[in-house]
Amino acid sequence: MSSDMNGEPNSQLKSQSPTWRLPSLAGLRCFEVAARTENFSRAADELHLTHGAISRAIRAVEDDLGIALFERRSRRVFLTDAGRKLAKSVNQGFGLIHDTVRELRTPSRVAPLVVSCEPTLLMRWLIPRWPDFQARHPDMPVHLVAGGGPFRFGDGIDLAIRRNDFTWPASIHATPLFAEQVGPVCSPAKAQQFFRTGRKPGIRAGALRLRTNTRPGAWSTWAAKAGHKLDEEPEQVFEHFYFSLQAAVAGLGMAIGPWHMVCDDLESGVLVAPLGFVEDGSSYYLLSPRESSVHSPQGQLLGWLREIAA
Repeated sequence: MSSDMNGEPNSQLKSQSPTWRLPSLAGLRCFEVAARTENFSRAADELHLTHGAISRAIRAVEDDLGIALFERRSRRVFLTDAGRKLAKSVNQGFGLIHDTVRELRTPSRVAPLVVSCEPTLLMRWLIPRWPDFQARHPDMPVHLVAGGGPFRFGDGIDLAIRRNDFTWPASIHATPLFAEQVGPVCSPAKAQQFFRTGRKPGIRAGALRLRTNTRPGAWSTWAAKAGHKLDEEPEQVFEHFYFSLQAAVAGLGMAIGPWHMVCDDLESGVLVAPLGFVEDGSSYYLLSPRESSVHSPQGQLLGWLREIAA
């Protein structure tokens, strides 16, 4: 290596060194959480810091890099293109450090992978198929928990299965599993009473519609997608989606049934779907804090989910 008269590396190497210098790791940690949540206040709560401390740390990183990582508009923050690029790398880097530290701290015990899934999908689709996953991966501990809607990976969740009926942060890695297909279902004993078949299939007058507070627009969405007209028919409302499906099994009325949640009942003959199913425009995704390799526990779970969802 060439040196100047004082024994120092040459001036060209000196001028390059700031380019390779990393910003403060503490600042990058604040940026990673703020990028994942796109909210400085939530980042402050997660890291047990003040909003001001988060803002100053991120501003220091921006000054260090000489580029804006967030757009600040109307008391909200949004990642810039540069911010999204850095967030992906920082997320992967901290994720690798996290996984390695966890492995070093518990070398004799593998921590279970915590997977959060929407309750009705968990009960009626995922759990009945779970023995197959355990048979294929007997040494992979996984803890299934019920949960719906928004969540945070910092709350002990490693992966989440969610329908895209809410907006999640852009930093979350989302892998599509299947499109939602819905249709009216009922007990076979009630099919002729509730439905017309033949050349003009439809719903008979007076058929009781079972509705749920968790998907209040399910019937109108189905009608619009399937091209059916809904008359002013009586309704019975249930608090949770699972209850409306159970009420349909019991013969109380007809419910909107997502195919993945009723396919086992259709196969066993407990339910029928006289008008079939249509895609309602929504889909289910496997959400993770970062992209995973195919050989990682997360990647193996994803591969299995895609296989059974097909």
